[in-house]
Order: sequence, then structure tokens, then C-alpha cells
Amino acid sequence: MSPTKKEQSAVTTAHLLDVAREMFAESGFSGVGLEDVAARSGVTRGAVYHHFKSKNGLFAAVLDLVAERVADAVSDAASRADTDWGQLVDGCHAFVDAACSDAHRQILLVDGPAVLGWATWRESDARHSGRLLREGLAELLGLSGASADPAAVMLSGAMNEAALWLARADAGPQDRRDAHAMLDRLLGALRT
Repeated sequence: MSPTKKEQSAVTTAHLLDVAREMFAESGFSGVGLEDVAARSGVTRGAVYHHFKSKNGLFAAVLDLVAERVADAVSDAASRADTDWGQLVDGCHAFVDAACSDAHRQILLVDGPAVLGWATWRESDARHSGRLLREGLAELLGLSGASADPAAVMLSGAMNEAALWLARADAGPQDRRDAHAMLDRLLGALRT
């Protein structure tokens, strides 16, 4: 049986997102045109516009995809920990590693807030890794949802900056070890 139009549309959308994610990661938002995405995807520019009304719309969908993948990496790492505290620690370390990867950094930490604005970027984070962090801190520290927000925002900011710092060209293995050691110290301070 041949796929329905809805199924074909979903396949095309997923393919466009995958191609656009690669291109935005490689060249940044300003270095990618919809024509480029269409050409590399093997579709017309009109097809791209059909699925995503604008370049910003395509980028917003890519940002959500990347944020979801990073959150998946956090969840996977946390699921392997033996304790609730270990889940938080391992999840935070996984976030830093995933966020500073070449596949995610430019989209998630550089272009995301610059292109879509701080509020939209924060909404995306709140649906993905930010939600996991807030929920974990609330549970472990015995805080109600809103009371966990200051801790989550401060820790998230520290981890975002660590990922950007680790992503610089001259960062080496010792920098990664130092950043993760400092993250352990920050998390340890929350535990006391």
C-alpha cells in the first residue's frame, strides 16, 4: 500500500528538519538560505514554504528538534544513575556535553536566542531540558514548582555558559574535566 498524503508530508517534514539542522549547525542561521535547504533536500523552495512558512519558522522547528534531542540525552544519562541525586548530576553533565556538541551548540545556544528572541528560546527550553531540571530540583530540594525556578535558572545559565566555553576552538580535555569538576561543586552546594 502506498503512503497517504499525510504520511508523505510527515516524511518530507522530517527530512527537511534533518537537512536544515545539519546546515544551521554547520553555517549558522545567517549562512543558510531556504533555497539551500531546498536544494540539499531535493525539493522545491515552494515545498519548504509549504511545510514551514518562513526561514524563522523552519529554524524554530529545528530548535525544538535540537532541544528535544538534548533533553533525550539528559533523560538517557539520568536513567542510568542509581540514585535520585545521581540522576540530577548525570543529567546535568549530559546537558553540558550535548549542548556543546557541534550538532547542537550553534542552534541551541547561539542562534536560538539571537534569531527567535529570548522569550521564544526560553519557552523552548522550558518544554525540554529546562523542564527536566526544574522538576528534578523541585523533587530533590523539596521545593514547590515555582520555588525551584531560581535554582533551575541559575544552574541552567551556568551550564549554558560552560557549554559555550567548552565549544571554543582552543578548549582541550583538561578544560572539559575542569568544567565538569566545577559543575559537581555547584551541584554539591545545592545539596547542603
